Amino acid sequence: MNNIAFIFCNTGRTAIRFLLPVFFLYINVFQIAANENYPLGSRPAAMGNAFVGISDIWSVHHNQAGLGRLRSFSAGFHHENRFMVPEFGLQAVAGVMPVRPGTIGLSYTYFGYSRYNESKLGLAFGREFGERFSAGLQVNYLYTFIAEDYGDTGSITVEGGFMVEPVDGLFVAAHLYNPTRTKRYTYYGEPVPTVLRFGISGYLSERFLAAAEAEKDFDNRTVFKGGLEMSFMDSLWLRTGISTDPVQASFGIGYAIGGLTADIAFTNHQVLGLTPHFSISYTFR
Repeated sequence: MNNIAFIFCNTGRTAIRFLLPVFFLYINVFQIAANENYPLGSRPAAMGNAFVGISDIWSVHHNQAGLGRLRSFSAGFHHENRFMVPEFGLQAVAGVMPVRPGTIGLSYTYFGYSRYNESKLGLAFGREFGERFSAGLQVNYLYTFIAEDYGDTGSITVEGGFMVEPVDGLFVAAHLYNPTRTKRYTYYGEPVPTVLRFGISGYLSERFLAAAEAEKDFDNRTVFKGGLEMSFMDSLWLRTGISTDPVQASFGIGYAIGGLTADIAFTNHQVLGLTPHFSISYTFR
């Protein structure tokens, strides 16, 4: 009986691993997928992706205005295994380079596997206008590949945002993705999502950062997010966050030595389960 149960359990796991990608591929192809603008960075993930008002290398995704506040060349890599399914792997690389009068950012994102994948190549520029205001803009090339007879397609989108510091340590920010309602699948006429994000972030103390954000996809309900970050010894960070619709809890840790920073995060979807995130970046000082 134990052997039969063992065989049954392993067969069940194999079936799930096969059917889950097929199910999501069916949603993408036949039900017209959302072409999500996948969030990047383990630090943002640990804070519930309430990151529109925070500046670091992953501002290439969350708000290009944050690039204008960066003063050093940085490069980073991000990986996550969505819901512990290899076919839902997400990888990204990013680099930022200060120039006069602002900062240039370059990023590349790849989601999926050999039979279905989406990629995004983005070129960004952000700069400060005085000491309290910054703005940024990014142009993206989106590419989708579907195996068999569905082929591939590409399109161009834009995004951008601003960030204001009304008082020291408090930031108010907004970001708009795809305001032109660009379409990715020309056959179906499916628009890429248009998403507006508005948030605030601030230091409650020298070592305690808090952030809150509302995100509105024009075709879906508003998502609310919140995140906290606490630093220790200037090289260790603990983070936690939450987002709604559906509820996702998150937590993570970061550690820096010299110019090298490593971040790990875990997010838990109330239906689909756990996703681990890992990012590493290096800042040339």
